[in-house]
Amino acid sequence: MISRYTLPEMGAIWEPKNKFDIWLKIEVAACEAWADLGEIPREALGEIQKKADFNIQRIDEIEKETRHDVIAFTTCVSEYVGPASRYIHLGLTSSDVVDTAFGVQLKQASGLIIKKLEGFRDILKKQAHNYKDTVTIGRSHGIHGEPTTFGLKLANWYSEVCRNLQRMKRAKDTISTGQISGAVGTFANIPPTVEAYVCKKLGLKPAAISSQIIQRDRHAEFFSTLAIIASSLDKFAVEIRHLQRTEVLEAEEYFSAGQKGSSAMPHKRNPVVSEQMSGLARIIRGNASAALENVPLWHERDISHSSVERVIGPDSCILVHYMLTKMTQLIERLIVYPENMRKNLEKTGGLIFSQYILLALTRKGVSREEAYKIVQKNAMATWEKGGSFLSRLKKDKDIKKYLSAKELEKSFNLNYHLKNVDTIFQRVF
Repeated sequence: MISRYTLPEMGAIWEPKNKFDIWLKIEVAACEAWADLGEIPREALGEIQKKADFNIQRIDEIEKETRHDVIAFTTCVSEYVGPASRYIHLGLTSSDVVDTAFGVQLKQASGLIIKKLEGFRDILKKQAHNYKDTVTIGRSHGIHGEPTTFGLKLANWYSEVCRNLQRMKRAKDTISTGQISGAVGTFANIPPTVEAYVCKKLGLKPAAISSQIIQRDRHAEFFSTLAIIASSLDKFAVEIRHLQRTEVLEAEEYFSAGQKGSSAMPHKRNPVVSEQMSGLARIIRGNASAALENVPLWHERDISHSSVERVIGPDSCILVHYMLTKMTQLIERLIVYPENMRKNLEKTGGLIFSQYILLALTRKGVSREEAYKIVQKNAMATWEKGGSFLSRLKKDKDIKKYLSAKELEKSFNLNYHLKNVDTIFQRVF
């Protein structure tokens, strides 16, 4: 089901053809660097450049015997090249090819994810401005707090996505690293100039030092960044799920004509995309944990990380790309109910203005402790018995000592709470 919504370009990054294309570029580039050093005859290099190719089916056949993917690949390439193939993979070890190619794939995936983040950011900006002045209740612990606007909620998400965009750019830079350093990273059989040439040709930076492998703290940073992005999307999705609850219904996922919410209950309109986002975020966070486990390897290397990365590389990149696609669509088509926001705002009979009364009393010389006690007494009575908080305050003799009815009425003012919305928007945007 996920593949239906994943753009083909992201999926193509993780197809065997792209991987082997990169492997071939690495092998040919290494030969070119060796030829520049006079270690490979120009005639042989010409044969390699002209004939080097591969066949995925043939690679699979060879691997069934060799049980080694890189050897199967180089053997297949050699069959195309002929005698000049003896110069292919000269001084290299498998990780030189695999790790450098993985860096290219992650860089490619990063570029697509960055584009999706930018698109999602732009939709959030547009919707934040659309609902900048749409008053809603702010909640803490799930309980009504004080008034805010729906636009401020979206602006907060926009700001978080901007931070994620910067994180992703840093992660892309960190992971865009290659290595061609030999069996234990000492360049014993291949000079650093070959590594520099290959990395430059592939758009990577050479690792300053490696130990046959690129150190996995880089990959842990990359997959942790994906997990943070997924967790942000999960956060937004959870909020939408809460707002779509029947008792709240302040916002709702778009529900298309003919869409069904339940096999048993025809009336259901469920937040299915948001729930999917929460579920997929768990996978990506789990994959980040696996990437962290890959950091400590035995000595200069082992291959315990390899099997993990064959799963989490494509899975996490494809899933984050998919999640950003779906969340962009969700926010763009989000149904918002300002009238329900207003009804919910008024549900507590004015209790949301309690802090203003507290502060008004302290300004009149009442201690904070005493003021809190007076306001809370009236607030709890309104909470338990209903009615108007303002009416109850007007009747309280302790309140009337300090605040007139006119002063109390002035305290119940939404604009007081929203007077800095424009300032916040200026800071964010």
